[in-house]
Amino acid sequence: MRRAVDLVADLGEGFGRYRIGDDEALLDVVTSANIACGFHAGDPRIMDATVAYCVRRGVAVGAHPGFADVVGFGRRAMDLSVEEVRTDLLYQVGALGAFATAHGTRIAHVAPHGKLGNLVVVRRDYAEAVADAIAALGPDQVVLTQEGELAVAARERGIAVGVVGLADRNYLDDRTLVRRTEPNALIHDDDEVVARTVRMVTDGLVRTITGTDIPVDCDTVLLHGDTAGAVTQARAVRRELEAADVDVVPLREVLARKTRSGSA
Repeated sequence: MRRAVDLVADLGEGFGRYRIGDDEALLDVVTSANIACGFHAGDPRIMDATVAYCVRRGVAVGAHPGFADVVGFGRRAMDLSVEEVRTDLLYQVGALGAFATAHGTRIAHVAPHGKLGNLVVVRRDYAEAVADAIAALGPDQVVLTQEGELAVAARERGIAVGVVGLADRNYLDDRTLVRRTEPNALIHDDDEVVARTVRMVTDGLVRTITGTDIPVDCDTVLLHGDTAGAVTQARAVRRELEAADVDVVPLREVLARKTRSGSA
């Protein structure tokens, strides 16, 4: 069976008159979208418009809930209780879900954003709070995350997991990401990003900052839309994946193929 991968981008991350990234151009490249739900970015008008863009392009709509941190773009740690994490996530996904319903679609996956997304990989209490919230949304849910505590907690609750690989971020040997406060957190060279992505998808390996190859068996590749040249880079990633005989399809199709092949 041919390899398949989803391409996802974080979209709808403006606020009010402020806009970030070229969402419409990225929607011509990706197969799924993580849409900001209002806590770290996004507002009702932006959420509505972004969902509408996705529906017109046939791109799967995913919820991208994060910490209530507009000033820090959801990238600062917050000391919340487990109950706050759970209910904040439900609140955000519920908001985006209303726009999805209004446009005749549904939430295809939930992908925790920013610092929340990093913490649920390593903190069992936050991971369980997020997994409980997603499980409460009903059957047939999908969570998008790196391998770690949230992936474990989700599988324990019967929630499908889409493992995400990050095209433009450096990894540590423990498969977590280099902190964004570090100067080498991001990879800026387009050719390097493309080559790392193709290798991650076809060989299941990525090289860490220490030069060690680690396994990253990703179902979806995250393309950040808030970096310079993001659209050009995204087009190159998709072009080279397809040249390597990889099918670029929505996340649920990737997971369905894995189930049929017995590798899920």
